[in-house]
Amino acid sequence: MRDGAGRRALKAVVRRFFAFDLALARRWRRLRGEGRWELGGACVRSAKCCEAPAVRVGKLVWFLPTARRAFLAWQRRVNGFELIAEEKGARVFVFRCTHFDPATRRCDSYESRPGMCRDYPNALLDGGWPDFFPECGYRAIARNAAGLTRSLEAQNLPTEKLAELKKRLHLE
Repeated sequence: MRDGAGRRALKAVVRRFFAFDLALARRWRRLRGEGRWELGGACVRSAKCCEAPAVRVGKLVWFLPTARRAFLAWQRRVNGFELIAEEKGARVFVFRCTHFDPATRRCDSYESRPGMCRDYPNALLDGGWPDFFPECGYRAIARNAAGLTRSLEAQNLPTEKLAELKKRLHLE
């Protein structure tokens, strides 16, 4: 299902608002000293992130039926996301993207993809402990990785233990 000219134009306008809001939110988090992660690695085009995009929503969208219906209708009609599951404890909607072709592992509307798709995997860095797909070429690296690595190396730990700690603490 390729996007037509009207849908591409609508998505372009919405993406600008999304990008502006995202930039403000991230700037605010940095000013408050949040943001413990940096992005390392590069995309290896596994398209694992496209198989079942998930969106965490606020309490208003999750619990208010009108807001919930509007959100899901937007995702279905504009973004081409069809709801396949809900994770109630985390307030997450899981979708199937109608633009993703599992055979070719490609998006048929890549140029007009939604902001959340453009922002992946950066959005994962905003959470408490980023969790990437094993097939993904990206990884989270702690902002203070160099200092933590020096501290660990000063402990004279066995090589295996040091390597395990570096991996678990996202130091490389």
